Amino acid sequence: MTVTYSLNVSKARLCGFAKLLLRWRGSIYKLLYREMIIFCGLYYSLSALYRYIFTENQRTVFEKLTIYCEAFTNLIPLSFVLGFYVSIVVGRWWQQYLAIPWPDKVSMLIAAYVHGSDERGKIIRRTLARYLNLLSVLTFQSVSTSVKKRFPTWIMLRNLVL
Repeated sequence: MTVTYSLNVSKARLCGFAKLLLRWRGSIYKLLYREMIIFCGLYYSLSALYRYIFTENQRTVFEKLTIYCEAFTNLIPLSFVLGFYVSIVVGRWWQQYLAIPWPDKVSMLIAAYVHGSDERGKIIRRTLARYLNLLSVLTFQSVSTSVKKRFPTWIMLRNLVL
């Protein structure tokens, strides 16, 4: 379930953003704290080994090992890897945008293919357009807080169709 913070962001004061970052419900920290604890534990244990337990010879070997491992970090540039990541993320966002059912194209098709200038043709076109708008609102209700506020109940949606 998505946790929305848009109302809290709009009412934020001086320290509002910091408070939003520290909220636990729906937080990114909730996903990462285990890995962070493991990383910090390993880091501090290696640091304690290096500073208090290793002899000078062992420290020299450890330093050479770290220099050897650091040489591999420059083989594939980080910007190259991040470029692929950003390309994938933007591609997914664009595919989601293209999957949004915009009602204007279908409305044009309804106007083109539902013939008749009499009352029956007008009613059919109007009814199809209303149901098309209802489908759009139902779709946008799940992703947009402003649409959810505008149409919070089924009664409001029923009034949209009628």
